[in-house]
Amino acid sequence: MNQLEKEIVNDLYNQLAKRDTKSSELLDILDVLLKVNQKLDTEKNPERLINRLIQYIRITASTGKISFSSEEEKLTIQLSVIGQKAGLNGSYMADFSDKSQFYKFGEQVPTHNR
Repeated sequence: MNQLEKEIVNDLYNQLAKRDTKSSELLDILDVLLKVNQKLDTEKNPERLINRLIQYIRITASTGKISFSSEEEKLTIQLSVIGQKAGLNGSYMADFSDKSQFYKFGEQVPTHNR
């Protein structure tokens, strides 16, 4: 299933990257999409990772007042369906607005001026 997940993540990344104007929130979402794409190959529980990704995207998009095209929304819904398989434990005590949750300890987290 990781291949399907990677395909959807790649498609969403490509759709969002086409935008002419990129806010810091959109750049953060793009960074996280790339990071998740890299991690999907080795992730033991990809549904949990996708669940955190979709929560992060929703919160960051809301904060940055980012609206999605119908195609982008369709892709986020597909990811949401995959993420739902993580169950309730996928979201327990998580800070979904924290971009660093997608990076390893000590790994540089890209930042964009707000």
